Amino acid sequence: MVKELMHDPIFLGVKSETATVEDKETAKDLMDTLIFHKEECVGMAANMIGVRKNIIVFLDESGKIPQYSLMYNPEIIKKEGAYETEEGCLSLLGGKRKCTRHKVIKVKWQNENFETRIKTFKGFTAEIIEHEVDHLMGVLI
Repeated sequence: MVKELMHDPIFLGVKSETATVEDKETAKDLMDTLIFHKEECVGMAANMIGVRKNIIVFLDESGKIPQYSLMYNPEIIKKEGAYETEEGCLSLLGGKRKCTRHKVIKVKWQNENFETRIKTFKGFTAEIIEHEVDHLMGVLI
């Protein structure tokens, strides 16, 4: 179900909690909401729909065919190639803001079956994941 977006910086500034199998409905709602906003958004964290759980969804361009992906409890375990950029966010009003991102990141997460995965992401997909993981940590750009 498509959910209303959260814009409260106080709510968004609080660190999220570990996701469990009981949070699968939240993950579905998050994906539905991202796809609804696909013309203006490439990634979302659960707190953007008012749920403080470690869940992100994003457009993954790392394969031959771009696809929407889900991560439970993502953790960036390695970063390389810092650079400065500007990003916008549907949950934050006022336009783009400066931030530091990395060209290459290594992420550990759980998939839709709560199996642990580790993968290296590059380029724009890495930037999206970093942005969403920041959301989970209560970091606003």
